[in-house]
Amino acid sequence: MNAPTTRTSSPGTGPPTSYPPARLALRPPTFPAGPVCGGWWPRTDDLVVELTALLDVFDTTHGRVTRIASHRGSWATDPHTLPVTDHTVLATWYTSGLDPYTIRLFSHRSRRWDLFVVPPGSEAGAAARLMSAAADPALRLTGSALMATEDPAA
Repeated sequence: MNAPTTRTSSPGTGPPTSYPPARLALRPPTFPAGPVCGGWWPRTDDLVVELTALLDVFDTTHGRVTRIASHRGSWATDPHTLPVTDHTVLATWYTSGLDPYTIRLFSHRSRRWDLFVVPPGSEAGAAARLMSAAADPALRLTGSALMATEDPAA
């Protein structure tokens, strides 16, 4: 997982002014992608704050993310535009066809990454296990299947 210092951004109507770094674990790039390319553990269900922190890390290594897709109701709100550092991301919300524990990121280079989203209120040990499993190239589980390994009642 990444552990950079807290980031700040310019004040205004854009992204939040201060936020902690994203908690992210990705599969090695030499392995073919599975149903998910890694795990992300947001601290809250505020997508604007959390996506800003995620893309500060993700954009520098994978190219600028310009669009996302997620399951409607997975976040506190379902905005169509999300201001992040230095640009705006367009969002599409699905009621079916996209795992509720997954967020899909699209870059301007026409690349796509599906990240397993660990629920923000998860206990640290469970979150660590889930993120490790999501980044494990030997496992080919969907977000819902990953959640079921931690909580069989899910």
